[in-house]
Amino acid sequence: MTTAAPQHPIPHPEEAAVRLPLELYMRGHAEDCAAHMRAAFLPSARLESVREGPLTSWTLDVYCQRFNNTPAADEALRHRRIDWLDITGTSAMAKVTLEHGAVTFTDYFVLLKTEAGWKIANKAFHAQPQ
Repeated sequence: MTTAAPQHPIPHPEEAAVRLPLELYMRGHAEDCAAHMRAAFLPSARLESVREGPLTSWTLDVYCQRFNNTPAADEALRHRRIDWLDITGTSAMAKVTLEHGAVTFTDYFVLLKTEAGWKIANKAFHAQPQ
């Protein structure tokens, strides 16, 4: 006798906690808020991409300068989602997609469980014009 695999696998016990900084990150984009970003990331985090040629590598401080608490005019049309999580012990990886008007961003995160809870340690991303 064989048994079919469950249609809804049991979530990892840390999944809700790992989602918290990712949700703060998405909220930071929605509200254009550096405070949410600072709460989501480790202070030592790096954010990196290769966009239009050269490598871009920002500190969290440089990244947060991009936010000024003025949500985008088309915010109601933007979409963000957590595509997948992979959690092992005190480390995790995540893929997040942000559909921001004419550009879709694919973000890959490395997260760590710290004394302050789960935080984003690093982000690498790709921006795809539509």
